[in-house]
Amino acid sequence: MAGSSFGNLFRITTWGESHGPALGVVVDGCPAGLTLEAGDIQTYLDRRKPGQNRISTPRREADEVEILSGVFEGRTTGTPISMMIRNTSQHSADYSEIAGCYRPGHADYTYDAKYGFRDYRGGGRSSGRETAGRVAAGAVAAKLLKEFGIELTAYTAAIGPVTIDPARFEHEAVYTTSTCMPDRDASAKAEAFLADCMANRDSAGGVIECVIKGVPAGLGDPVFEKLDADLAKAVMSIGAVKAVEIGNGTAAAAARGSENNDAFRMEAGRVTKMTNHAGGILGGISDGSDIILRAHVKPTPSIFSPQNTVNTQGDNIELSIKGRHDPVIVPRAVVVVECMAAVTIADALLRNAGAKLDSLKKIYNGR
Repeated sequence: MAGSSFGNLFRITTWGESHGPALGVVVDGCPAGLTLEAGDIQTYLDRRKPGQNRISTPRREADEVEILSGVFEGRTTGTPISMMIRNTSQHSADYSEIAGCYRPGHADYTYDAKYGFRDYRGGGRSSGRETAGRVAAGAVAAKLLKEFGIELTAYTAAIGPVTIDPARFEHEAVYTTSTCMPDRDASAKAEAFLADCMANRDSAGGVIECVIKGVPAGLGDPVFEKLDADLAKAVMSIGAVKAVEIGNGTAAAAARGSENNDAFRMEAGRVTKMTNHAGGILGGISDGSDIILRAHVKPTPSIFSPQNTVNTQGDNIELSIKGRHDPVIVPRAVVVVECMAAVTIADALLRNAGAKLDSLKKIYNGR
């Protein structure tokens, strides 16, 4: 299977399946000398792991990371960083009944069409569990970015019809509410909405917003490697994401140029913008403003209501899915969006080092 790697200079390759012995990631291109230990990565994995509340799958995994290579005496060595997360709570028998049919909304049919064979236990590589490796890699990227004053914060902006109010934004609530919403009132309403979904054996989708602060102007390239294009690819590669917006996103299509343009001005000796409709990226290159992106996540496809489908023999059948599933994917995907954005920015930062002759002279000539 091709396509398990992402990035150019800061490059990650995830491996493993939902119901295999373990899964993980190899991070190649991280500079030597970065202080790094398992605890730095575990903090991020703990935000993603299942079984933490009633709106998460009951599957309980410790998701404990093991660093296998690339770190010595608490610092990165510049060689590939390999990390492993063991699977300890597989219930593969839960999936035996769907081995011979295609679940609506899942990749079962398309896997068979492509490979003629598939791992039906939780979806194999297409399972959301694959994202544990991405989160481990993103934790390394985020640690690297902090060295340059770049910080990322992702949170749930909406679940179903419930949307946060920016006036009630509370940063700590992102990490303490079950929904990962920074608005506690909206979180309570979202929980009530999800309770209704669960009672009706249904699921919900939502929107994740990520704000990246401290990105210098000049990251990204103007044609095929646009920073917004790379961010969109990174976030769209997350299984449940169906759309990505940068800045005003789709709202820009309904605006006039006079409304959508961000006016420039000088402030404290540097170029700034009076507004940020562009979301921190112009012409595929960062402009020094906060980068703002949103990921639109579909409802969890595994629902307990009966659904129409077909089996591998070509018969029309009715399917009732069993097992342990999230009624909403959004809260656990928040950290995944944050980490894929971190990987993208880290890669762009390293690629940009050779964009100017003066920069290379500073590296090699010390001036």
